[in-house]
Amino acid sequence: MTVTYLDLTPSQRAALDGLPFEGNHLVSGPPGSGKSILAVQRAVMLALTGTPVTLLTRSNLLRQSLAGVARALGPSDRPVRVATAHGWLTEWYGARPPGRGDGWYDWNALFDRAAGTDPAPAPALVVDEGQDLPPEFYLLCRMLQARTTVFADECQRLTDTNSTLAEIARNLGRCTRHDVDGNHRNTRQIAAFAAHFHTGACLPDPPGRQGPVPRLHRFPERGAADLLILLAQAHPRKRIGVIAGSRHTQFSLLGSLQRRAPRLRPQLYTSEAKGGQYRTLDLGRPGIVIVHRASAKGLDFDTVVIPDTHHDAAADPTSAALRMSYYVLATRARHELHLGYEGESEPPLLAQVSSRELQRG
Repeated sequence: MTVTYLDLTPSQRAALDGLPFEGNHLVSGPPGSGKSILAVQRAVMLALTGTPVTLLTRSNLLRQSLAGVARALGPSDRPVRVATAHGWLTEWYGARPPGRGDGWYDWNALFDRAAGTDPAPAPALVVDEGQDLPPEFYLLCRMLQARTTVFADECQRLTDTNSTLAEIARNLGRCTRHDVDGNHRNTRQIAAFAAHFHTGACLPDPPGRQGPVPRLHRFPERGAADLLILLAQAHPRKRIGVIAGSRHTQFSLLGSLQRRAPRLRPQLYTSEAKGGQYRTLDLGRPGIVIVHRASAKGLDFDTVVIPDTHHDAAADPTSAALRMSYYVLATRARHELHLGYEGESEPPLLAQVSSRELQRG
């Protein structure tokens, strides 16, 4: 069997090669450790053995991102299917399962369907950002006797319906734990800034790559577009991710950019769209992509701009949920990180960060 590796370090290759094809596995690691690309490679390796395999994500935008990589690496005669967990559950159930009001399905209905169906060949599943799926999902995998590999980091949860690593391992049943180390995405300066918001027991080792110190900008009203235009013109071959806290901010920025710099051809994603330009993006081309915070998990960009931190000014700066959110958002950036606010005062959460880790102006 020939395996094509994509941008893996020797330690990442060793971690991938050390995963047995059989059994359930839980692979955990910090942001930038390469979990998403390892998830794709794991799915491709299973497909090369002749096993039908599905790579699952919670986010549709992450699904789009991983699907392109899977197509490039996977065997053409046994392609890896990439789907959202919701889509896969709907297909397996045979219709849209009854809901329960929190964005997920009635798990008892799914459990009843699993218990009442004839045994079928056990599916092979690979899950990326597995902490964002609820514990009941992994109980269902166990009932279906699915061969499941999960890549997760419980310090990166952005949803209320999520799983701890212990819950994932326990609900899968027999499950082998694995760890991947290192931060191969961020610069040392971005990692130092993100460390202020880390909520886990221990911080990952800092990366060696250097870059500019993250910068905090005070914007005039609707002034974030000025920064985005400057960044896009200065770095035309870079991918610039704008991570906004509301749809209003997303579409306001999109309108400003389209009026003032239409040649930039900015893209916007919203999970509310059922199809079309705001649902399906070309994530392979450089330029500006405007996404909501809830869709940022698993993504990375050369430059990240968080334009509306003033909306968090009233939040408790000691809140674990808020701090975890900023940890996730900051670690999406590969080289540059910019944060912005409107008003007279810095948001309290950012005012705590020294000028060594966060430049002003």
